[in-house]
Amino acid sequence: MFRRLRPAQTAGIPPCEPIMNAIVESVPYRDRKRATWLLSMAVPLLAAAGPLLYLASAEVWTLWLPVLLVYIGLPIADLVVGEDRSNPPDAVMPELDADPYYRVIAWMMVPLLWIAFVFAAWFVARHALPWHGMLAVTIATGVVGGFCINIGHELGHKRGAFERWLAKLVLAPTWYGHFHVEHNRGHHRDVATPDDPASSRLGESIYAFLLREMPGALRRAWRLERERMQSLGRSRFSLHNDIVQTTLISLALWAVLIAWLGVGVLPFLIAASFWANFQLTSANYIEHYGIARQRLPNGRYEPCRPEHSWNSNHLVSNWALFHLQRHSDHHANATRRYQCLRHFDEAPQLPTGYFGMFLLSYVPALWFRVMDPRLVAMVNRDPARINAQPSQRQRLFARHGLVAPP
Repeated sequence: MFRRLRPAQTAGIPPCEPIMNAIVESVPYRDRKRATWLLSMAVPLLAAAGPLLYLASAEVWTLWLPVLLVYIGLPIADLVVGEDRSNPPDAVMPELDADPYYRVIAWMMVPLLWIAFVFAAWFVARHALPWHGMLAVTIATGVVGGFCINIGHELGHKRGAFERWLAKLVLAPTWYGHFHVEHNRGHHRDVATPDDPASSRLGESIYAFLLREMPGALRRAWRLERERMQSLGRSRFSLHNDIVQTTLISLALWAVLIAWLGVGVLPFLIAASFWANFQLTSANYIEHYGIARQRLPNGRYEPCRPEHSWNSNHLVSNWALFHLQRHSDHHANATRRYQCLRHFDEAPQLPTGYFGMFLLSYVPALWFRVMDPRLVAMVNRDPARINAQPSQRQRLFARHGLVAPP
């Protein structure tokens, strides 16, 4: 139960008595999604569900059920269940943020995701599967690795050393530890500008974005951490380097898996990790597609505001992703915990949740047909507010009846 103060609206109270002009009103508030966040810990079962069903039935097709659940079931559930635009009252935010229930759930996801990743590696190494069965387990494990990055994103923004170390641990299975540096200190600074490799552009397919985002993010992360080490008077390869730390954790985990399961597990680890990291690329692609922050006369970019991020309030995918889809509030308040993230009316809204948008983005022609007109309308046909592919800028603006600014 949380309480807040509200000025009395009772008529007849003299304005010369300000103390009498406020009353304490008890306003009950309970997070309606409180119990469902606990169910989020079932997400790691996605990697185990297919293999367990296969072990029980010996039917290879059962390995595809987790994949169908994520990429077909969740988008359908989003459309059926709909959106939730409710926000917690401002007065209860400090108490809601401090509630240990929510952070313990995020903490517990770290060992569960490690167990799921290791179990999947054991399963493919110890069972002879046809190529399509192996593909199913690879995709399902990659989805779990994507959840690793999502939890690493949530924990990596926190100020405490414990949670930041948990973030490094959960990013390690798929060798994406540099995200801890690149996202916090690079993407949040450069978001929605041409300088950001993690912000997609109008007319840029997800596959072209992949070739720019993955290497660009790694280069930016290494540059940022190298500069930090130099400022501390340490070697760029110092053990104080966050990227070196996460790389050593990844190396240790994979070395143990290979020693235990044999070198034959290595192609699976590489393929599953790529798909996991591609899930982050997919999220980055849809979160800021085509949106530009304008450059000010002093050469800086305008502050990041709610309209610089695409959002989705679809209930089911927000539950699965710990409110990642309330992305505008995240950029405005990076340390705010998932249960406190708010909806903004002025933020541009995606037509469905992330999992449905992922599928749409994988077919560029459909993506451009759906999202390009939505982007142009969202910026009120102002080309200065569009981040477009440089090589296609004139053609893209002409297609939408826009005049490219100088």
